[in-house]
Amino acid sequence: KKYLALAMLFCVLMSLSDCQCIFKLRTPGENQTHCQDGVDLTWHPKDTKWRNSECQNCTCDQCCYGYATPTRFPEDCVSVFDPKACQYVVHKKDNSSELCPIFAAHGCYVFAQIKDV
Repeated sequence: KKYLALAMLFCVLMSLSDCQCIFKLRTPGENQTHCQDGVDLTWHPKDTKWRNSECQNCTCDQCCYGYATPTRFPEDCVSVFDPKACQYVVHKKDNSSELCPIFAAHGCYVFAQIKDV
């Protein structure tokens, strides 16, 4: 019963996903074996994936933000972005060690921080 509720919640959150991606145009004569990350200015071999310092998951063709932003959670909680982990954590305003449930989010990935339903 608990797993069914979690599966339903997962489906709802997935349907709310609105991943933001930036598509890159290649110019004629551009180095075809490597491409440059527009944020960090680092070079990467073609057909590889990487994450840049703005938490974007990139290929030579596009970069997509690699996190979701919580939009609905209890009023006594706060959403805080952790730039090192590239994720939001929702916790009680008066106790950062107590996680809160997330009811809705938008972005590329669904949270694992979902409490028992």
